[in-house]
Amino acid sequence: MNEILVLYYSQGGAVREMAQLIARGVESVAGIKARIRTVPKVSANCEATEPDIPSSGDPYVELSDLEECIGLALGSPTRFGNMAAAMKYFLDGTAGLWLKGTLIGKPASVFTSSGSMHGGNETTLVTMMLPLMHHGMLMVGLPYSEPELSSTQTGGTPYGASHIGGTMDDKAISADERKLCLALGKRLAETALKLSV
Repeated sequence: MNEILVLYYSQGGAVREMAQLIARGVESVAGIKARIRTVPKVSANCEATEPDIPSSGDPYVELSDLEECIGLALGSPTRFGNMAAAMKYFLDGTAGLWLKGTLIGKPASVFTSSGSMHGGNETTLVTMMLPLMHHGMLMVGLPYSEPELSSTQTGGTPYGASHIGGTMDDKAISADERKLCLALGKRLAETALKLSV
């Protein structure tokens, strides 16, 4: 079975919910399964602060997950217009895969959540693309043929799925945001399937 790795970091739960929606979109494509993984929280000194095995929820990612996948969906909350330190810490440890060219030619997509409409969603998505492009991955976004990109009053960009959670009220993922997550997962899976032939 071909697998897409859906790798995320989430604190408040919105990015985790987006990951689950993207995984549903992935699995709507025959012959593709989603492998959902997360990364541990890190301290201000950029050291892992959680146990080696999570007590609940999705397992922590291993480098072998990247080696075995035919595509990657990468998600993180917005931190000052960039990905969270925990995700950056993990990606910084993938130089061995870069040296081997493991991810060259595999498709990837990105997704994020922020507290406000202009809270850095698009810059976060773009900065998450950069290490993936250094790995030689092929970026898959959302085309404007997805009608929700034009109708959304919350999240959603051509660079990837996004959610506006609110700074204090933890707004639910909107109907448009949900559809765009599903569409991104499906588009990534379809692309990966075509490229893996």
